[in-house]
Amino acid sequence: MVRRPALRKPASLKPGAWKPALARLPAAVTALPGRFTSRLHDERVASLLGIALGAGVLVSFGTGLVSHFMQQPAGWTRWPSRPVNLYRVTQGVHVIGGLATVPLLLAKLWTVYPRLWQWPPVGSLAHGARRLLVFALVGAALFQSVTGVLNIGYWYAFGFFFTTAHYWTAYILLGALVIHVAGQWPRARRAVMTRPQDAVGRRGFLLTVAAASGAVALTTAGEAATPLARLAVLAPRRPGNGPQGVPVNRSAAATGVTSLARDPGWRLTVTGRVTRPLTLTLADLRALPQHTARLPISCVEGWSVEATWRGVRLRDVLHLAGVAGDARVRVESLERHGRHRASQVDPPHWHDPLTLLALGLNGAPLALDHGYPCRLIAPNRPGVMQTKWVHRVVVW
Repeated sequence: MVRRPALRKPASLKPGAWKPALARLPAAVTALPGRFTSRLHDERVASLLGIALGAGVLVSFGTGLVSHFMQQPAGWTRWPSRPVNLYRVTQGVHVIGGLATVPLLLAKLWTVYPRLWQWPPVGSLAHGARRLLVFALVGAALFQSVTGVLNIGYWYAFGFFFTTAHYWTAYILLGALVIHVAGQWPRARRAVMTRPQDAVGRRGFLLTVAAASGAVALTTAGEAATPLARLAVLAPRRPGNGPQGVPVNRSAAATGVTSLARDPGWRLTVTGRVTRPLTLTLADLRALPQHTARLPISCVEGWSVEATWRGVRLRDVLHLAGVAGDARVRVESLERHGRHRASQVDPPHWHDPLTLLALGLNGAPLALDHGYPCRLIAPNRPGVMQTKWVHRVVVW
């Protein structure tokens, strides 16, 4: 009979006995041994990227608020009509700057992602709360980036209204960012102030990320800055492309107004809180004093182009109807459906001599896709509020 060797009983570890040994190991090893050995997964690189990304988020948040409250003004806000290019600049910075942060975000996530695989995943209640905060921060940042890119590309693969979701998620992102920075700032500051001896690889990585962000900005900035238009290979719209040299987001055919706009019986009516209700034909509008304004169309997707518009001053038409100086005006389109079939014009804008009911564009009669027979054009307003195919002006 063959005698088998006696099996030894495995040594048992007391609860928590592994923690001191685990604490002495590098972070990459405590995550998953052998997988995260790059020198770029360190606090200094992560901190520098985080500072740049945080600055980008703050700029995007501020310029995004301008866009939101211009489109959906609160009862106490009245946006000025001057400077003429204010919205063009703020929205251009919002979209182009937001795109430029995408390489920063991806690089930051790559640098810190080993921490997602740390073991144990939650060490305490406070540690679990911090990880939940990071989850909200990363989720909100990715949501804003992905949906923002889809929006400027006019690909609405999601079933919710982009503007509302983008607006409220921005507050989640900002709140999570502020709390995260408050907790990590001392640690990040020490990491930034410490200069490692083997910094060549890290410097090259950071320069590559900066170059990628710069390239994205350069190849999209031409949608708002005309001198760079030839470089705007990533921009959805470029100056000069479109009828009469101006891009078009929504055509007359897409909105279903082609026959209504071409109807010889078209009339512009001015009604509401007026002394003399008006009904004007296209010939009547052309018989009124005509004025020219050099104004940009500035779209929420970030593109803008300056053009020469000719038509009747809105204030002249309102004065003919006997409108009070503090009145507000709603300009309505022939469109029967859609969120932007009408827009509000407050006193600072309808009093401005540059605000026109435009009949012509760049020296020619207004093209159908640009709002023929009559459209609104005013300084310092989002493109979605420059109502096309106008047929009614309601005063209240």
